[in-house]
Amino acid sequence: MNSQKEHLENLSEIRSLMERSSRFISLSGLSGVMAGLFALAGAMAAVWYLDFQFYFFDYQDIILNEDGDLKSVPFWFFFVDALLVLTLAIASGILLTMQKAKKQGLSVWDKSAQRLVINLSIPLLTGGVLSVIFLLHNEIHLIAPLTLIFYGLGLVNASKFTLRDVKYLGLFEIVLGLVASYYVGYALLFWALGFGILHIIYGTVMYYKYER
Repeated sequence: MNSQKEHLENLSEIRSLMERSSRFISLSGLSGVMAGLFALAGAMAAVWYLDFQFYFFDYQDIILNEDGDLKSVPFWFFFVDALLVLTLAIASGILLTMQKAKKQGLSVWDKSAQRLVINLSIPLLTGGVLSVIFLLHNEIHLIAPLTLIFYGLGLVNASKFTLRDVKYLGLFEIVLGLVASYYVGYALLFWALGFGILHIIYGTVMYYKYER
């Protein structure tokens, strides 16, 4: 009986070691919560700029003047707002993940982490370049849906190298982005739902599932 128990424990340990070597498991659930909170703060800043109106917006009318050129003040406000959200989310994610890896006695930048970053970056960079192209063609209303869709594709692609639950977050982001591409006037609302609410729900579930 003891020998069978020992055998099962050894198998469990081997499986754990194999998973650690092939998957980046130090991703912190709290980093998802922080990213969601920063996204909601950014969305609220945009709502404040738009005089606290929560209904349908013609984003091209807000960003473009009568000649079809970018209005410098609104454009730079939304650009800086989005850049701040992205910077704070990445910084908090790296910090919290480093803390979790340290507690687990694992390396933050191992081969699994490198594979994760590469597979996440390819769809993100593709979506970023496509968003810039759409911006140059003044198709402003499609940028928010594009960011959701390509972010979701990045998560699905990267989920092979980290917690499998990331895949489901990615699928939700893709669906939300597709819906947002139809209801283009509500882009800010869908952006807040995708990058804000979904991140908070995902991060909370991951924290209680794997870190408590």
